[in-house]
Amino acid sequence: MNIFHKTGLGRNQLTARQIMTDPVLFLAFGFGSGLARKAPGTFGTAAAIPLYWLFVQMGLPVYSVLTAAAILAGIPICGIAAEKLGEHDFNGIVWDEVAGLLITMWLVPFSWEALLLGFVLFRIFDILKPWPIKWIDRKVMGGLGIMLDDVLAAVFAGALLWAAAQQGWL
Repeated sequence: MNIFHKTGLGRNQLTARQIMTDPVLFLAFGFGSGLARKAPGTFGTAAAIPLYWLFVQMGLPVYSVLTAAAILAGIPICGIAAEKLGEHDFNGIVWDEVAGLLITMWLVPFSWEALLLGFVLFRIFDILKPWPIKWIDRKVMGGLGIMLDDVLAAVFAGALLWAAAQQGWL
C-alpha cells in the first residue's frame, strides 16, 4: 500500500517524478508532501513545521520577512503549478498550506502547545472555509486565488491563537 501518488496528477497527467524534479512543482507540492493520496493539505501543513521551527529561531523581524516572502512567492508558484497541471487549485498544490501555517503562528511565541493548536485551528478554517473564505475560494482564480483563501484562513486561525496566548491559555 502506497500513500503517495505515482502518476496521473492533474489534467495533464504529470508523474511524481516530474513533480519532484521541477523546482516550481517541488515547492508547490510542499517538498513532495502534496503527493499524499489522502489529506494532502494536512501533509502540506505538517511539511511547514520544520520551516516554522527554523524561522522562529531567527526572531520576529526575520520571521516576518521570510513569511511575507513565502506568501508573495506563493502566488506565482501556485499559479505556475496550476498551469503545468492543467487544473486550478489541484489538491496536491500545498504551498498555500505551508504559508498558512507560517501566518497562523506569526505573532505567537513558540511552544509545542501553540504549534499543535495553531496547526489544528488552521486546518479547521482551511477545511470548513467559513465566509468569506469559501467565496474567495470560488471567485478568485489563478495563483492569487489559490493563496488568498488559505491566507485568510490563517489570519482567522492566527487571531484565535493569539487571543488564546493573550489569555494565558498557552
